[in-house]
Amino acid sequence: MSDFGGGLWVLVVLDSALLIGFAATLFRPQTRRDWRVMGSFSAFVVALFAEMYGFPLTIYVLSGVLGGVFPQLTPTHAGGHLLNDLIGWTGDPHVSPFHLVSYILMGGSFFLLARSWPVLWRAQRAGELAVTGPYARIRHPQYVAFVLLMVGLLVQWPTLVTLVMFPLLALAYRRLARTEEREMRAQFGARYEAYAAVTPAFLPRPARRAAS
Repeated sequence: MSDFGGGLWVLVVLDSALLIGFAATLFRPQTRRDWRVMGSFSAFVVALFAEMYGFPLTIYVLSGVLGGVFPQLTPTHAGGHLLNDLIGWTGDPHVSPFHLVSYILMGGSFFLLARSWPVLWRAQRAGELAVTGPYARIRHPQYVAFVLLMVGLLVQWPTLVTLVMFPLLALAYRRLARTEEREMRAQFGARYEAYAAVTPAFLPRPARRAAS
């Protein structure tokens, strides 16, 4: 399993710590709700890297079932990039179309986290609503950023465990967002209602062209 990297638990710890630490630096959790977001994301990351470098459970399961149909599905590092296997990609897996999409999604998520936190921090210190920057387009940019980051990781290296975890975590983030909205309504009343009426929760509206 040397090509796959199985059994390299030191890499599991190091890579997990680096990605979680980088995300936490941008997100900067402060409240109990923030730490719940970070905790669930951290579990997702550890589960991913545990298969990537520790024990390739997904590859062993799927290669026994689908190995005859997808010969690339083998316990090697390249074989761990499942979406590449499905399209028969034989080049470097790190420059495949799925990997490039993964880079874009992950980069976008980090950018969104980095842009969102200063806006939220200034608004909280002033006792105001966060309505500028990313918050001018969507009400929950930080939750959206974490979902984008998980999607980027799944596109790059899907596993059975993380595929099960992802919808559960997305639903958990949605529930946290709804709880947050109830608190904002209680605190800001009509001001939040007016903001929510014109600002989508998770998906920004397409930009409208100015009338000529």
